[in-house]
Amino acid sequence: MTAPRHLRNVAIIAHVDHGKTTLVDQLFRQSGTFRDNQRIEERAMDSNDLEKERGITILAKPTSIEWEGLRINIVDTPGHADFGAEVERILSMVDGVILLVDSAEGAMPQTKFVTGKALALGLRPIVVVNKIDRPDGRPQEVLDEVFDLFASLDATDEQLDFPHLYASGRNGYASEDENAREGDLTPLFNLIREHVPAPNLEAEGPFSFLATLLDRDNFMGRVLTGRVQSGTLKINDPIHALDAQGNVVEAGRATKLLSFRGLERVPVESAQAGDIIALAGLEKATVSNTIADPAVREPITAQPIDPPTLAMRFAVNDSPLAGREGEKVTSRLIRDRLFREAETNVAIRITESADKDSFEVAGRGELQLGVLIETMRREGFELGISRPRVLFREEGGQRTEPYETVVIDVDDEFSGTVVEKMQRRKAELTEMRPSGQGKTRITFSAPSRGLIGYHGEFLSDTRGTGIMNRLFEKYGPHKGPIEGRQNGVLISMVSGEAVPYALNALEDRGVLFIGGGAKIYEGMLIGENAKPDDLEVNPMKSKQLTNFRSTGKDDAIRLTPPRIMTLEQAIAYIDDDEMVEVTPKSIRLRKAILDPHERKKAKRKDKA
Repeated sequence: MTAPRHLRNVAIIAHVDHGKTTLVDQLFRQSGTFRDNQRIEERAMDSNDLEKERGITILAKPTSIEWEGLRINIVDTPGHADFGAEVERILSMVDGVILLVDSAEGAMPQTKFVTGKALALGLRPIVVVNKIDRPDGRPQEVLDEVFDLFASLDATDEQLDFPHLYASGRNGYASEDENAREGDLTPLFNLIREHVPAPNLEAEGPFSFLATLLDRDNFMGRVLTGRVQSGTLKINDPIHALDAQGNVVEAGRATKLLSFRGLERVPVESAQAGDIIALAGLEKATVSNTIADPAVREPITAQPIDPPTLAMRFAVNDSPLAGREGEKVTSRLIRDRLFREAETNVAIRITESADKDSFEVAGRGELQLGVLIETMRREGFELGISRPRVLFREEGGQRTEPYETVVIDVDDEFSGTVVEKMQRRKAELTEMRPSGQGKTRITFSAPSRGLIGYHGEFLSDTRGTGIMNRLFEKYGPHKGPIEGRQNGVLISMVSGEAVPYALNALEDRGVLFIGGGAKIYEGMLIGENAKPDDLEVNPMKSKQLTNFRSTGKDDAIRLTPPRIMTLEQAIAYIDDDEMVEVTPKSIRLRKAILDPHERKKAKRKDKA
């Protein structure tokens, strides 16, 4: 006997701002999931503040809608490659995907990553051309672009024969007619029922379930989310967890079973094959483990978790300005917060240093670790962050390092610059082809080490039009030294507040990172030197007073606006002997050793 026919599991894929979350809000309203008078936040699916600001989906969230006796589970997908391991696991829970594209912007490269994974798994997409009421909409051309995109991703003939609808998520209608400007979303509900297959799983037999997502609840402990692959599970049934090799991780009971209803998780008595559920009762089981009836000995094949390739040191903030802007500054608070993160974020690994004052945090990429630092900073933490370093391995007596596949979509005129810069970073060009509309797609195999800090430079080189997608490829032979930052820095030799008169004199030396009145301390980086060496300067030097009357010409000092760096830019900019001081209000760059004499001693020691 197969799983119930009245259930559909679909994932939704869309580029930033193409209207995914707004469309889902309307599906909720029209299916009666939300009451008419219920106040809900705009874009209910992006619940995390950083998701709302950056416009990226970081956490995948299942939701559920009831419509005319049909239950539709909808899973949101992250589009960024740093969260790529999560995407593949999510797609294993669903039987269909909806690709949402903007009627003006068309298919964007960021959606290619997830779409490619969905097509490779054999899922047949539904294409929804959204925002058809835009005055600059071009729905027909956009459909052709989607067809070309699928063809370039090696879609099968069946996948290329995709059904499509025209919609306006904001106004809540969908139609087969591109000129429609009213109606409701019934055509989309019908298409999901007809086109997406019901889960074809074994309803009889022992219970088995693959853990896809993990989070922690203060009352229930670890909560694992995933799709039931076979059988039925009732509350308090005995279960055990198996790892990928079939070893028993732990045994226990299903103390809580939760099903999704709208945005809520509600307790249920039982779950059967095809249901997407959350399950509590196990203390050690994690993502990619098979949770099953004790009779089951064979694990379900799971997507392996990508290994961490990058590490940063999170240290207690020991700058002279420590503790002035955040309330969480001790190593104990930092430790507890990082270990809490590692419990639910399977791609992160934490190691404590011998002195207990710092922690090595290893993860999948700069964006992923940047999101963690930004989240902690908003929670009131102060941290000192080191330059990211890649994790090397010893294999067969040889030193190996992580490589990434880098796919770059860029205007033809910038392709030469990109190839030259990537080759300087020891990347190998593997493919280069025109991708239409005056753009070129270039694929590289590059050591992760060479990509640290390149993204900002890449955006400058391509005038903000280039798009880069990165994916872990393999561990390969070590590529030798890679050139780093070309310029030295301007280091403050005093503590206090920067004086505009002194900064004005320093502008000839290079680019400044601070403005007049900024709080500074000895060893803080206040600018970039125009030359390769570091230079110690005094940003507090004031004008010598004389008894001559000024003509007023030199009183009004006009400073060039300083270069203000975002968190990711600052982390990518610093050198090995430097750190980023992160507080809830400020991002400052500094030398790891603040005292100039100690710094010189350490430098001599390194050379020796």
